[in-house]
Amino acid sequence: MIVVTGAAGFIGSCLVSHLNKAGYTNIVAVDDFSKNEKDENLNGKTLVSKVGRDDFMLWLGEYGEEVEFIYHIGARTDTTEFDTKIFDKLNLNYSKDIWNLAVKYNIPLVYASSAATYGLGEHGYKDDHSIVEKLKPLNPYGDSKNDFDKWILAQVTEPPFWAGLKFFNVYGPNEYHKGRMASVIFHAFNQINKTDGMKLFRSHNENYKDGEQLRDFIYVKDVVNVCLFLMEQEQSSGIYNLGSGKARTFLDLTKNTFRAMGKEAMIGFVDTPLDIRDKYQYFTEADMQKLYAAGYKTPFHTLEEGVTDYVSNYLIEGRFY
Repeated sequence: MIVVTGAAGFIGSCLVSHLNKAGYTNIVAVDDFSKNEKDENLNGKTLVSKVGRDDFMLWLGEYGEEVEFIYHIGARTDTTEFDTKIFDKLNLNYSKDIWNLAVKYNIPLVYASSAATYGLGEHGYKDDHSIVEKLKPLNPYGDSKNDFDKWILAQVTEPPFWAGLKFFNVYGPNEYHKGRMASVIFHAFNQINKTDGMKLFRSHNENYKDGEQLRDFIYVKDVVNVCLFLMEQEQSSGIYNLGSGKARTFLDLTKNTFRAMGKEAMIGFVDTPLDIRDKYQYFTEADMQKLYAAGYKTPFHTLEEGVTDYVSNYLIEGRFY
């Protein structure tokens, strides 16, 4: 059996779909199934079982010998949440329990870290284990992901293979439920449909013009490709960046969304909300050399390719991946 936590969420459900397409149907989906907002993400997917998030440790304790691989994608991902107890419970301690059971039952593990661990990028964006202790994330979510990375690197006993993936700005189908945390493309699509225009955050940093804040945007189909590669290859264990390796502006992103919708670009600016303004990343770009060195050779979607596919084949048609 292959376990996917966060299986009803954005990346998790795309991963389940991708595994199904690759011929893997022995999937155990783990999530908080008490809420129905994400139910459609798993429609049509082939699973052997669904396990509630709170029941998973007991389940793994019982069926651990039968589990071949764990993808721990589930997490609280709200960067505007400041209750550290929530992150300690769901992101840090829950992940430690999964790691310990993966060690006990000798199960390879891929887990979701985050580019939010890099903070303002004072130490660059290289997935080098030596800088993990020095990183200063900008919010409790980033702290929780970095705290787990630090804990991992201090462990003496490990699963037979493990990889922590520092996701950069992931976008793509199945993020319909994410609200404020959905990608700018998703929000742009909906705002353009409503108003024929799009408002981006104004820059509050003199080094960047409005709309020219730079992020490493990565299409979710590339993310799940890498996840499958890591399971099938089981290369060197470690923390890996997972971005496109190419920073692009929010203007690029938005103009491509207009283009994919066949509309003329009408872009305005609003002040960045105060609750995130002093914690706002103006530049991120993944150094991808470690993943390439591990043997990954599949080209990533360009921003133009990813946005066109997402808008044309999913958002316009209301389809899921």
